[in-house]
Amino acid sequence: MLIEFNVTNYRSFWESQHLRMTASTAAELKESHTFAPASKETLRLLRSAVVYGPNASGKSNLIKALSFMREMVLHSAQGQEGDAIDASPFLFHESGDSLPGEFEVIFIADGVRYQYGFAVNNQRIVHEWLLAYPQSRAQRWFERSWNEKTLAYDWKFSTSFTGTRKLWQEATRANALFLSTAIQLNNEQMKPVFHWFRKISIIPHNAIMHRAFSVEHCQNEAHKQALLELLNAADLSIRDIRCEKKELEKEDLPPGMPRELRDKFLADVSGKKVVRVFLGHQMEDSDAIVWLPLEEESDGTQKLFDYAGPWLDGLKNGRIFMVDELNNSLHPHILRFILGLFHNAALNRENAQLIFTTHDTSLLDQEIMRRDQIWFMEKDRHNGSRLYPLSDFKPRNTEALERGYLQGRYGAIPFIGEVRF
Repeated sequence: MLIEFNVTNYRSFWESQHLRMTASTAAELKESHTFAPASKETLRLLRSAVVYGPNASGKSNLIKALSFMREMVLHSAQGQEGDAIDASPFLFHESGDSLPGEFEVIFIADGVRYQYGFAVNNQRIVHEWLLAYPQSRAQRWFERSWNEKTLAYDWKFSTSFTGTRKLWQEATRANALFLSTAIQLNNEQMKPVFHWFRKISIIPHNAIMHRAFSVEHCQNEAHKQALLELLNAADLSIRDIRCEKKELEKEDLPPGMPRELRDKFLADVSGKKVVRVFLGHQMEDSDAIVWLPLEEESDGTQKLFDYAGPWLDGLKNGRIFMVDELNNSLHPHILRFILGLFHNAALNRENAQLIFTTHDTSLLDQEIMRRDQIWFMEKDRHNGSRLYPLSDFKPRNTEALERGYLQGRYGAIPFIGEVRF
């Protein structure tokens, strides 16, 4: 369960920016849109958050920032000595290249609050830390800092952090995280932290990369029925789903694909089978079913199918979703339906969270979203992205948020100039 995410000096972020999932004390939509985590914490968390802003304001970079952090935690120990790190610092400041990017999350895993972060440049991890709050007082399990004078790391360990610390320390490369390395060497104490990062699901605006997950979901009859129920709840009128395995043929490839590339691709996959998905629709005047290949369905239907498997898995396992441009190809009512899945305490029993970007302003409605769930992104005068909540403006309970946003009351709108030819 995410409490807060902070990022500094990464892509379009120069100064430190914070996304907080803590709920205010406001009573509206409290039972459906917020939850109390199963921990010693007294706070309530939000089930979802939305980020608005003009094109090129940095909304996608917020998702890329958490994705980068996740990849570093899960995979940095698997690299090689000397491998460069794709730190992607802010380029519009002369110090951007010389200063490290910084990433930090505060979250709850297995009933314990943690605070984990690291600072990184293209060569090495500059700073890394982990605090745990099994009780009210913080335990700084470890801290690692690069010392430019000694050209070595300074290490600090808490007595509450146990195990073969010397072994893990010596095995940690300069371009790898201590957390990632220690887990590879069978550290048990930090597993809840590592597994929390595995629960983060990043979905870019092109969700077709997740289609394989939904296809796999259909191999199990119970899972397929759940997926069908979800699709039909969105008014898609699909009677059945069929998956067929077949060898890839040249007819299955894009018609404009160059011949040499097509022949090489077919040779590489020779003998391998691909899965084609067909959706069954009932005919108007009989009980017969017409089967349409998924790729011939509308973009919105394809996108819902691609999302359905990850969503069902995420709701079941309490995942954290970060979705870029969730509104693409989806009707506003379908978007509200998706939000309803996460805001339904009976369906979302494991407290999955959804963080997404969109341009659909119809969600700026206090009957759909709480004021503390709405965030804005815009560029400052130094070309850096600035993230801020609607609550900074203290809008009234009855305020028309959509109209206020489109009128520029909260910022984060494009400035349209005059074109002269």
